[in-house]
Amino acid sequence: MLRRSERAPGLLVGDAVKLPDSAWVGGNVVIHDGTVIGEGARIQDGAVLGKPLALGAASTASRAELPPLELGAGVTVGANAVVHSGARVLPGAVVGDRAHVRERSVVGESSVVGSGVAVDNDVTIGARVKVQTGSYLTAFTLVEDDAFVAPCVTTTNDNFMGRHEPDFELRGATLRRASRVGAGSILLPGIEVGEEAFVAAGALVTRDVEPRTLVMGVPARVVRQVEDSELLEQWR
Repeated sequence: MLRRSERAPGLLVGDAVKLPDSAWVGGNVVIHDGTVIGEGARIQDGAVLGKPLALGAASTASRAELPPLELGAGVTVGANAVVHSGARVLPGAVVGDRAHVRERSVVGESSVVGSGVAVDNDVTIGARVKVQTGSYLTAFTLVEDDAFVAPCVTTTNDNFMGRHEPDFELRGATLRRASRVGAGSILLPGIEVGEEAFVAAGALVTRDVEPRTLVMGVPARVVRQVEDSELLEQWR
């Protein structure tokens, strides 16, 4: 049950919510039952935390009972963002304005989920990842540490668009460590982008991208290898 709190204007807080004194909360925030918020967290105006699961009748997503949402120390949740119950946002991460993070997903330490990004259920985002404005990470996507996802990237997980048996296994993309995916790219189901690979803006990726390979085009084709001077270690 949600109750009004004097902690901030319009704040509604559910039962057994752990809200430390060091957390900052904006106006008109909703924090659902059991949500755990770490020290020094910043929750901006209109955010909804621990949103209960709501699935359509035809959804194949799991309906298993979910644990409470967990926000680590120093997490920032932007204005009007929605983070579901069952998700975990690790210390120092940022969930941007109007972003949406669904159940059983993890946002890694010091990662940024940008404005308007949609993180579907069962997505794992590693540490120090940047997912920029308007991108979509479909269910069962894995993004490893230090990867970069530019604005408006789309990942997919179902070649048959729902016309399959209910137990069909959906396969999201896998973005390996320090890979980079350019703006507006589309990754087909099950695609793996290798470590330190580079997908150019606007590419349609229909097959796996080998490590340290640059691909571009529709469909994406290999252009060259990623040079030593472009590797992440050279820019830290």
